[in-house]
Amino acid sequence: MLTTRHPRVDVLGVGISAVTPHSAVQEIARWIRTGERSYVCVTGVHGVMECGRDHGLRRIHNASGLTVPDGMPMVWAGHRAGATWMRRVYGPDLMLAVLERAAEEGWSSFLYGGAEGVPELLGQRLVGRIPGLKIAGAYSPPYRPLTARESDAIVDTINASGADLVWVGLSTPKQERWMAEHRDRLVAPALLGVGAAFDFHAGLKSQAPGWVQQRGLEWAYRLASEPRRLWRRYLRNNPAYLARITLRPPRLAMPASFSAAGQSNCES
Repeated sequence: MLTTRHPRVDVLGVGISAVTPHSAVQEIARWIRTGERSYVCVTGVHGVMECGRDHGLRRIHNASGLTVPDGMPMVWAGHRAGATWMRRVYGPDLMLAVLERAAEEGWSSFLYGGAEGVPELLGQRLVGRIPGLKIAGAYSPPYRPLTARESDAIVDTINASGADLVWVGLSTPKQERWMAEHRDRLVAPALLGVGAAFDFHAGLKSQAPGWVQQRGLEWAYRLASEPRRLWRRYLRNNPAYLARITLRPPRLAMPASFSAAGQSNCES
């Protein structure tokens, strides 16, 4: 159920939370303080366009506790809709900000995702970077779909760890589907899908410089870094997004305008 108190910007039918990095961290802290259970989608152009092709995925994004603006195009869309206070909530930066708060508050984290050995390496790097951070566990799932028995086992493992935060690094749309599927089965108040943040903070991939990110050119940096993997994504999504957002401008709406099923009432 969508319970966040923050308004959302309807970007091609996807409700992007009109937040700042600070307000996003505060919302997640509220879930942990109150025991409310929800999940965070970290979304840019790729996620919005995937939602346009998959209505089930769009419902997942719209039913989240937060769907934060991971890319500058989402921030620009928010400003165009009147949410001038919106700022980029970049997945890797959000992860660090929440983990720094976790170290202060005593919250523990479970790391789920990444290639074999990556979540364990990530945990080591994060503990070395953030004094007092608690990592309750780590698990790298196989690339194939889990069997029912395997899924039950990982749910039991995460719940037994006592984690307050479950970080999911499976990339879009796998991580969003995993969070929605497992939300009701996991005790941890907050599930957060942060994708490539696992590889970035484990030191396995480099991030774009800050000035590149602020100009909305991170896609070009990532394309140059991984052309064989990413060229189809950007060629397919970026021109289509620009064309569609011109025809259907973003609109600001309160969370109540998104139905319980996660479908925007404004959808055309």
